[in-house]
Amino acid sequence: MTVPQLQLHDGTTIPQLGLGVFQVPPEETARVVTDALEVGYRHIDTAQMYRNEEGVGEALAQAGLPRDEVYVTTKLNNGFHRPDDARRELAVSLDRLRLDRVDLFLIHWPLPTRYDGDFASTWQALLDLRDEGLTTSVGVSNFQPAHLARIIEATGEAPVVNQVECHPWFGNEEVRAADREHGILTEAWAPIARGRVNDEPVITTIAGRLDRTPAQVTLRWHVQRGDIVFPKTVSPGRMRENFALFDFELTDDDMAAISGLDQGDAGRTGPDPDTFDWIP
Repeated sequence: MTVPQLQLHDGTTIPQLGLGVFQVPPEETARVVTDALEVGYRHIDTAQMYRNEEGVGEALAQAGLPRDEVYVTTKLNNGFHRPDDARRELAVSLDRLRLDRVDLFLIHWPLPTRYDGDFASTWQALLDLRDEGLTTSVGVSNFQPAHLARIIEATGEAPVVNQVECHPWFGNEEVRAADREHGILTEAWAPIARGRVNDEPVITTIAGRLDRTPAQVTLRWHVQRGDIVFPKTVSPGRMRENFALFDFELTDDDMAAISGLDQGDAGRTGPDPDTFDWIP
């Protein structure tokens, strides 16, 4: 099954489906990523804060796939927003990943109440790292519309992606609209709402009609909206299920019914990016 490649505004492409390794224990990461690569995944999303980049690197090295066939994302730890720190830590990540570049490097959180509110200089640092060839593309994660506007005004360049919480109960439509306005693709974290979709009658009814799982239906909803998704699982069987999204479609009524579950901010399960300030 072929995963669609979406065009980024910097001229590169990104697989619309990948594997996320958030909360995968470091000692299990190499096995999990190896299983995913065997299923057919070619997009791996990790982060410095996940503390499992080494396992991703081990799996990639053992797989022996051509470098241009695997898309690797990592994210800047919240403690390293100062430009010199960002530069140093990307080098550390590359060493852990056993790569000479990543495909995508993200600011993990804007942290507007930290670093004197200066996340624009962090964004400029990522642009510089891209220009030096240490990452092919650069983006952000958990940025609100005002955060996006600020870094674009400061540097003249928009991120290629914005990775944000997004699922049926929290469509994050204001952020998605701002992303579209600036030519930014939206990546959805927690795309199946940490498994909540399995107990939602609207989704389970559609799944029963289509002979699909609730997770497959929800991930297909994301895909048809144009989101990039990377559901996290350590089970090869679930990996195969999550990979099987491109041989069926939801109707307009299905899409509207799932979108109708949106509760706005009340549906958010993660931190508020305007106030989140944790540094590990």
